[in-house]
Amino acid sequence: MPTARKRARTYDPVKIRKAVQAQLAHVRAAVRTLTPDQLTLPTRLGEWTVRELVAHIGMAVTAVHRSLDRPAPPRQDATLLDWPFATAASAAAIDDFTRGLAERHPDLDAYLGDIERTLAELLDAHPGTRLLETNAGALPLADYLVTRTVELVVHTDDLNAAVPGLDIPHDRQALAACTRLLADALAAKAPGGSTEVRIPPYAVVQCVEGPKHTRGTPPNVVETDPLTWIRLATGRLGWKDALDAARVSASGERADLGGLLPLMG
Repeated sequence: MPTARKRARTYDPVKIRKAVQAQLAHVRAAVRTLTPDQLTLPTRLGEWTVRELVAHIGMAVTAVHRSLDRPAPPRQDATLLDWPFATAASAAAIDDFTRGLAERHPDLDAYLGDIERTLAELLDAHPGTRLLETNAGALPLADYLVTRTVELVVHTDDLNAAVPGLDIPHDRQALAACTRLLADALAAKAPGGSTEVRIPPYAVVQCVEGPKHTRGTPPNVVETDPLTWIRLATGRLGWKDALDAARVSASGERADLGGLLPLMG
């Protein structure tokens, strides 16, 4: 859990809705092309095959549906920055649910198509202020949709890694929101102003205790691209491996983030 409470940045709800729908549409278009053999390929997510990974993507989106089926909590008691640190506790239940979904939905294109349709209907019917009961606490629907960009972007990358040549595109707004939320989570976990983490073109955050930088070139700088950052933050890529492969640059005595990553299990 983060060591200090930090105010979450705000996101444009219209752009986030479009980003979630666009990324889901990209995934569905790619899934439609997968062969039976490709659906049995292994993924980097334990024992899950591609089929189970696709089923899980659908499950991640329909978390919105399941939350809207429950009564609204009386008040908001969480922020967006609580969510990245609350995901690991549900891992076992998620695995069981995902395997069941994969068995119940042999036609994955139809499965994702139904999710696309019902998601649009639900978002038309409910305001962004509607509170949802989530694994992180009570959050507004508009905020919870930001977390769905993380699920969709991360698992799109997982699919691309599992199926050679698949190359599902990342919606720009979805990639931006995912990058920013995970960067802000780092700043919440390691509050401070001694290290600047740059993830162009989407995010710059200050973190890590120590002398605060005020002007000129910061003494401690970490820089990487969005997908490398997302892989580091979610444990798909180790800090040392990223450094060795020149996927990340780190300068200064407080620029080693290895002990702070991953942020999500």
